[in-house]
Amino acid sequence: MKTVRRRSREFVLQGIYQWQLAGGDASAIEQQFREAKGFEKCDRSFVTALLEGIIGEHGRLEGEIAPFLDRPLKELSPVERGILLMGAFELAFHPQTPYRAIINEAVELAKTFGGTDGYKYVNGVLDKLAGKLRSGEVGGKTEPQRHRDTEKKA
Repeated sequence: MKTVRRRSREFVLQGIYQWQLAGGDASAIEQQFREAKGFEKCDRSFVTALLEGIIGEHGRLEGEIAPFLDRPLKELSPVERGILLMGAFELAFHPQTPYRAIINEAVELAKTFGGTDGYKYVNGVLDKLAGKLRSGEVGGKTEPQRHRDTEKKA
């Protein structure tokens, strides 16, 4: 059974896919979703926050992702590019969601909607990005603890 967040992310991925191919704004895309089967089972505020945030911050997100790619972002499939944008947005702007949950959700979306081994690529890129954006969480320590450890050694 799919969680509310999983369903929400699936709709967001569809919206980002549509936006990449046809343009438009988040509110118009979301309006189309309101009539779609299954949308009533989503967290609407989460969908809105992700769609608006990803579209609004896509330039910044692409800049964060680019150093971890082996090719230009535009050469990725729209599905994998959309999943990476969503994962990058959540890593950057949703610190309340554990980075492992964000990466796991992205991998599951890539397994379901992406190419054969796209999930491996998504996992590798988001893992590296998490190391940059959430270094304290990824390293198992918060930044203040790391600072105190440094002070104890001095």
